[in-house]
Amino acid sequence: MIPRFTQSTLLTLAASAVVIGAPAKPVTAQASATPSLIVFITVDQMREDYFDRFSSQLHGGLGRLYRGGAFFSNAFQDHAITETAPGHSVTMSGRFPAHTNIVMNAEGVPDPKAALIGGGGPGASPYRFRGSVLMDWLRAKDPASRGLSVSRKDRGAILPMGRAKQNVFWYSMATNGWFTTSTYYADTLPTWVKNFNARRVPQSYAGQLWNPLLPLDAYPEPDSVPIENFGRNFVFPHPFPVDPDQAARLFADYPPMDSLTAQFALDGLNAMDLGRGPHTDLLSVSFSTTDAVGHRYGPDSRELHDQIVRLDKYLGIFIDSLYKLRDSSKIVFALTADHGTAPYPELRAAREHTKAQRADIWPTLYTAMAMLEGAGADSTTLQFEDGIIWINRDKTTKAGLNPDSVLGALAKSLRELDGVGRVDFVKDLAKADTTKDAVARRWLHMLPRDFPADLVLSLAPYAYYAGVTQSTHGSPNDYDAHVPVIFYGPWFKAGKYSDRALVADMAPTLAEVAGVTPTEPLDGKARIEAIRKP
Repeated sequence: MIPRFTQSTLLTLAASAVVIGAPAKPVTAQASATPSLIVFITVDQMREDYFDRFSSQLHGGLGRLYRGGAFFSNAFQDHAITETAPGHSVTMSGRFPAHTNIVMNAEGVPDPKAALIGGGGPGASPYRFRGSVLMDWLRAKDPASRGLSVSRKDRGAILPMGRAKQNVFWYSMATNGWFTTSTYYADTLPTWVKNFNARRVPQSYAGQLWNPLLPLDAYPEPDSVPIENFGRNFVFPHPFPVDPDQAARLFADYPPMDSLTAQFALDGLNAMDLGRGPHTDLLSVSFSTTDAVGHRYGPDSRELHDQIVRLDKYLGIFIDSLYKLRDSSKIVFALTADHGTAPYPELRAAREHTKAQRADIWPTLYTAMAMLEGAGADSTTLQFEDGIIWINRDKTTKAGLNPDSVLGALAKSLRELDGVGRVDFVKDLAKADTTKDAVARRWLHMLPRDFPADLVLSLAPYAYYAGVTQSTHGSPNDYDAHVPVIFYGPWFKAGKYSDRALVADMAPTLAEVAGVTPTEPLDGKARIEAIRKP
């Protein structure tokens, strides 16, 4: 019989200082003047409605933060390309991607000049990032403040720290499974990281099974949905590869990746002696498995449901362990997401008795590109990525064509396609009433002034691009932008706040309780209504 992984096996290889047992004492009502530790948690692809949907089953960390924290239920990432890199660039900067310069995943952290230590993957750094983050403001007040940022993804670890050369580590899936960093940050891995990697935790899952954590009747979602997971292995149980090295390479697709990330963060906290005070240290943890499971199985799947209740347990153990290591009255938690997600169009259409929309834009784009090439321009004259279209005006003019006429004709043809919601000239976005036109506002918040963009294409609500075979996100529509914003700790008044809030509000709010001043203008504001006065 192949063993299934259980809650006990998920955390047996945690750091020796992590204590697992009875829950820690609750946060005391009286806080010190400023926190000794800020713990910023980002859950990749976490929709706000998951808290209500699964609340009766959340008895760990997610439930604790949800019920005991200041929960902003009407919060958003207020930019158009709702992807991991742009979203993480906002979390601790308090600024939109138009100001952080992180426009899309492809233009996020890839950097061939900053090789991974030990190899096994592409280089990465924050060299594209502009401006400052919370870590910079803390160090401006007290240079003794230090930061640690960890994630399964490079962009999830790097961007919350901006350009600050603190301790930043991520999981290298291209190797046999270890945490690493790039030469932007260091020349060698610290001893504690080497020791953690030497445990070979991911390899220990070879041949195990991912089965539901709860009794089967606790999951209302159907298990056999062929559109999930590319039409393969879409029914529980989901086996890990039998080969240990292959299990390590694919480990990030399974819930225990979040447990491993939490263990790694606690090891780093101990090794670096973070949170001892009197200054404020920063621990950033980005949990990525909800994104991996969401892409493979979709937001309406039994697998996603199980992932959330497992993450709830992992976070509960993480918080309890942290409270046994540090004084709970000196710790602040914040939680958000980099983006939401959309259901598979076909599943939603069946449920809502409507039409599934998929926008097949490529024939129209290829026709425009062929016309330009036929006039003498080369194949790079017109480009498209993540809804952004830009044209090389010099090449178009030299080919005897008017760039705006080419773009106008292209926009007209694209608008006629099924699944395309709108196509806007970038120069016209500022003319919109951005208090009512969320799509125009989010595109304005997306694009730096020097970014080459002529047209922006927005999909119709719940439409996908043709050919996309996984559940996905990335649009300016609310379901991709609506995320949770939670503050937890003795500095905050627990309760549900329904006023509209932004992820960009989180950094200035944390700066307020930490007694530090942002070093530049921000797009967000401190949510003082949730802050408990001393």
